[in-house]
Amino acid sequence: MTAIQLTPAQRKVHRAEAHHLDPIVMVGGDGLTPAVKKEADAALKAHGLIKIRVFSDDRVAREAMLTTLADELGAAPIQHIGKLLVLWRPKAEKVKDVDEDRMPGPRDVKIVKYSKRFGQRPEIKTLRVLGNQRLTPGGTIKRAKPKRPLSAKKRNQAD
Repeated sequence: MTAIQLTPAQRKVHRAEAHHLDPIVMVGGDGLTPAVKKEADAALKAHGLIKIRVFSDDRVAREAMLTTLADELGAAPIQHIGKLLVLWRPKAEKVKDVDEDRMPGPRDVKIVKYSKRFGQRPEIKTLRVLGNQRLTPGGTIKRAKPKRPLSAKKRNQAD
């Protein structure tokens, strides 16, 4: 893979977003091992924008690590300041399996009943309404009625 090229304005935005982040990946004395690359790839998949701390005093080696990681992981090098490296890669979109037959889940509904006498506070209740239930205007929960089966005549008309 090749590194992603960003404009200076895009790089500036990502640098601002990375300011408050803590380093996720640490590179020790062994340098860029396959385990470090694997951890950096997993962190990029999970977060998109990561900081890497390098425990090396050689600035040229740190710059080489930044370009190597960006090229191998398909990320954009954002910043190299001191012993911190910042990388960015867009997160992959999650694909949701949508089940068409699925009914809605439970929902919490607040019911406010006002007092008949003036000056008293209204009574507030929170009820959980399940997918197969409905709330009546009086504030009670009733089960939804199942659909009635079609008659033989209507079934034949539908076909």
